[in-house]
Amino acid sequence: MMGELTLAAVIVATTVAGVWWVPRGGAPERPGGGWRRHPGTWLAVVIGLFFVNQVLFTAYVAQAHHGDASFVARYMPPGWFDLADLGGVQYELPAWPWTVLHAQSAIELPFGVLAYLLVCRWFGAEVYRRAVQARWLLSASFTVTFCLIELDLPSPYTAGDLVIRVVSGIVTPLLLPLLSEGAAGQPRLLPFVASMGALGVIVLAVYDTVTLYNLGHTVSWLPTVAVALAVLAVARRWARGPVTHGPTLASVAGSLGWFLLLFMLPALPLRYGFNFGLPFLSMAAGLVVTAAAVWRGWDHRRLGSLAMATVAGIVGAAAGYLLASDYSEARLLAAGVGFLLVGLGVCAAMDQRSQLRTGR
Repeated sequence: MMGELTLAAVIVATTVAGVWWVPRGGAPERPGGGWRRHPGTWLAVVIGLFFVNQVLFTAYVAQAHHGDASFVARYMPPGWFDLADLGGVQYELPAWPWTVLHAQSAIELPFGVLAYLLVCRWFGAEVYRRAVQARWLLSASFTVTFCLIELDLPSPYTAGDLVIRVVSGIVTPLLLPLLSEGAAGQPRLLPFVASMGALGVIVLAVYDTVTLYNLGHTVSWLPTVAVALAVLAVARRWARGPVTHGPTLASVAGSLGWFLLLFMLPALPLRYGFNFGLPFLSMAAGLVVTAAAVWRGWDHRRLGSLAMATVAGIVGAAAGYLLASDYSEARLLAAGVGFLLVGLGVCAAMDQRSQLRTGR
């Protein structure tokens, strides 16, 4: 009960902070730096660390517990600890007990923050700067949420994990200003949505295989991840072209940029509100964030086009949700991408129709 009330307070506080604090003020430029300062580079490094930890964890379980992970699995819900069989290698690697939950607690925050900042960077330099400016609030929001999850799943490792998460919550925002921003201006929307969807698939694969200690699921994810990487490569190449938005697509871009900023702080609390029995509060907060983003970004003279795009987007979201797998996060991702793709198509058609009328 205490965890539910605390998370409810976090959802309300982060929603209010996202809507009222994040949009205020400018942010310093962070140009250049090449691949060494690119958020995507360090996201790949963090993902690599996740997999290294999983391999070492598998070795520890094999050597110290004869391959039986029940010593820790009994503290977690179903769906965790489907370990891979690494053969003789797992007996040659070091058996380190800190690979049990502790290492993950250190890098889970950088993983989530870097993934979100990468999407903001794809959208444009201004959105990325404002997101980095709010890094301490972002870190606090994610860290408090992660700590509530730790307390909801108590184990002998919980006390150490809480300390590690707090340290990570301090170190991560200290390092974020070292990263570089992207190009100025708004992005090409279709490759942006494709990039975001592909990254979402990769994040889901990492979540299932390494954050839940299911290294045994890796092989089954490989074809899906390969397709996602191919889509991501094509989309980022495509995104380099010139940006030409009609008036309706310009409103979409403005609203989407604001949504990325306003949704940033409550994103993780809203997600876990569904796990803590707070679905209606999470949905209400999500609607508040969406309404605030549209109010700030949409041309108020085009409210009719907004209504049409919204209805079309809901149809796309329903189709994506129904066509996705039974994995809840996959359905949410598919619904979001479906909403944006169908909505973008309708808005592009309206701009094209307006252009033809003007030409006549």
